[in-house]
Amino acid sequence: MESFQSGGDVLFVLLGAIMVLAMHAGFAFLEVGTVREKNQVNALVKIITDFAMSTIAYFFIGYGIAYGIGFFQDAESLSARNGYELVKFFFLLTFAAAIPAIISGGIAERARFYPQLLATAVLVALVYPLFEGITWNGNFGIQSWIANTFGAQFHDFAGSVVVHAMGGWLALGAVVVLGARRGRYNKQGQITAAHPPSSIPFLALGAWVLTVGWFGFNVMSAQSVEGISGLVAVNSLMAMVGGILAALVVGRNDPGFIHNGPLAGLVAVCAGSDVMHPMGALVTGSVAGALFVVTFTLTQNHWKIDDVLGVWPLHGLCGAWGGIAAGVFGLQSLGGLGGVTLGAQIVGTALGVGMALIGGFVVYGLIKVTVGVRLSEEEEFQGADLSIHRITATPEVQK
Repeated sequence: MESFQSGGDVLFVLLGAIMVLAMHAGFAFLEVGTVREKNQVNALVKIITDFAMSTIAYFFIGYGIAYGIGFFQDAESLSARNGYELVKFFFLLTFAAAIPAIISGGIAERARFYPQLLATAVLVALVYPLFEGITWNGNFGIQSWIANTFGAQFHDFAGSVVVHAMGGWLALGAVVVLGARRGRYNKQGQITAAHPPSSIPFLALGAWVLTVGWFGFNVMSAQSVEGISGLVAVNSLMAMVGGILAALVVGRNDPGFIHNGPLAGLVAVCAGSDVMHPMGALVTGSVAGALFVVTFTLTQNHWKIDDVLGVWPLHGLCGAWGGIAAGVFGLQSLGGLGGVTLGAQIVGTALGVGMALIGGFVVYGLIKVTVGVRLSEEEEFQGADLSIHRITATPEVQK
């Protein structure tokens, strides 16, 4: 029976890893549909190569920093319990690799290729695992201090803060260091070049792939068959539809906003999906959908932050909201299961945001002053596809 249970857990976590792996196709097509046609190939290549670089960085360094577990053992030892630790690594790797996938959308259309791969290696090997280990493995005693001070540990079931807020706030540092796309704003700070999505069908495809895979992201975060909960699935569903409807209304029927709405809701519900009541999840997702539309518009039109896909509003701000919302709608007084406190959620969220913001500015700032981080003016005008990869998404059109 023990072997059967461990085998079931391995299959459960493996299916989750495969579902989250598929989400990276969603990241790719969401970016492909949003950027201009001359940068579509680059979007596809970045996502798949960032995943490969993330795997190497996390396997050899990052996973050990987060969990104190390495893989320098013989295969017989590694395959204990049907290889559960191996598939757990695979599952958590797909989370770690979401960090550069998130950043990719923010710095699209003007970032150099190999410096970005270098940033991916550093972030996944060193920066992300520090906060991951603090939250999910109790490293440095910070969770114990939060529990003693605020009555509960910082709760982030599936990564609203650990993955999404970290990715979004790291991306903010990268976007600011990189600067806006050339010609985007004039000297007065007014938008002079509008860059609408190049393909709504591709954008929608990316959103759908991400949305479906997210149920593996959230539900399989239980990491065992015994821990699976239908509450997580339905809370994810309610947050998703709340995000869609809020983005529909606040975004005034804009298809880009509508298809990012479910992602905003799902980002926000990750943290508390295992403790909220479904109605609390609906409110959490609805607030996130509206928050994304409002803050994306502000970043582009008023704050002059040229975040191409809006990854800071979507992942950074909605992720932070989700971390805090878990401390509100997870309370028993609001129909939740309890075991959370608002104070702990605010402190944990602030810690994650702070570490990510500093990490983003430091990593991309150092790369900028050492090897350079963005394309030349001519390369950017020509587009990353021809400048870096020597081919366009539709080469027959170029004849």
